[in-house]
Amino acid sequence: MDRPVASSPDTGLAPHRIEPERRRGRGARSNRPGRYERQERVAEHDGWDIAEDLPVLRTQVSEERPRKIITYNRSPDLPFDRSINAYRGCEHGCVYCFARPTHAWLGLSAGLDFETRLVARPGVAEGLAQELAAKSYRVAPISLGTNTDPYQPIERRYGLTRGILEVLREARHPVAIVTKGTLVLRDLDILSEMARDGLARVGISLTTLDPVLSRRMEPRAPAPAKRLEVIGRLADAGVEVRVMTSPVVPGLTDHEIEALLEAGAAAGAVAASWIMLRLPLEVSPLFRDWLEEHYPDRAARVMARVREMHGGKDYDAQWGRRMRGEGHYAEMIAQRFRRAVRRLGLDRDLPPLRRDLFRAPVPKGAQLDLFGA
Repeated sequence: MDRPVASSPDTGLAPHRIEPERRRGRGARSNRPGRYERQERVAEHDGWDIAEDLPVLRTQVSEERPRKIITYNRSPDLPFDRSINAYRGCEHGCVYCFARPTHAWLGLSAGLDFETRLVARPGVAEGLAQELAAKSYRVAPISLGTNTDPYQPIERRYGLTRGILEVLREARHPVAIVTKGTLVLRDLDILSEMARDGLARVGISLTTLDPVLSRRMEPRAPAPAKRLEVIGRLADAGVEVRVMTSPVVPGLTDHEIEALLEAGAAAGAVAASWIMLRLPLEVSPLFRDWLEEHYPDRAARVMARVREMHGGKDYDAQWGRRMRGEGHYAEMIAQRFRRAVRRLGLDRDLPPLRRDLFRAPVPKGAQLDLFGA
């Protein structure tokens, strides 16, 4: 049954909720259509008294050929101006993921579609080589994992992130990676080589040390203990690692800030960062719905803290405020973080990744390839 989509993303979740047995291992509870859709599809009982078992939601992957590989941004809140995303959507299913609303651009839901209907982008490595070879290109660090995780489970099948790293290694181009995935260890051969030349570092997102909370909040991401092992393995291989205590969730993970930083430092991290919980667009109703299912006794307190930091709203998209919030609570979290990183030696500024080693790649099929150049 089709009907017009409600104008506000804060309404209409209930008709789109998926039964728990069909969404095992998923973060969102519902699949409301994206904000750009004019119609929504709602399941209605057919009136027959015949039991029908609906299938469990499975991950589906489609493919697209991207026109542009490097995405540029001018945000003053970000420490980089370019990034690459080899995948759209993310199977880790983190319920708080600020990237969920981007699925609306594909005509899909920011809810369960975001974590079950993924898009891989074959050809990303070849396209990257061509863009780096352009005479107009000016080198600066490229970030991987700024929107969706480059080491989510389907990377094992597609290997797109490794292909990107192979191009960057050949070009001696700086790269910074953010991930929760243990699959990053597969690429230690490339990362350790690049790190020796000051061309690579990795940030590992560590939101909680509680495995139960982690499984509910980030259902298909590696457990906290596994991420700490990844930090140790990367550090042992000579790769500088930043422990990223992000997002800090008021009333759920905020009490763990010091413990998270201590665990990261003990594992081998050399720097740290943090970002407050962000709930843009469709993420807010999805997160509130998740809270009511898993932590109904804390839901009101969590959202009260969030709104306290954003002028009474669930989210404030203003630059300079969206990452950390404002007010007494936000400042208290910032002070605790500063004191902890200072005590643990994680407050040092890492040297910038090198740009002077860059050499433009020769794309496959170029004339010089005929001579083995």
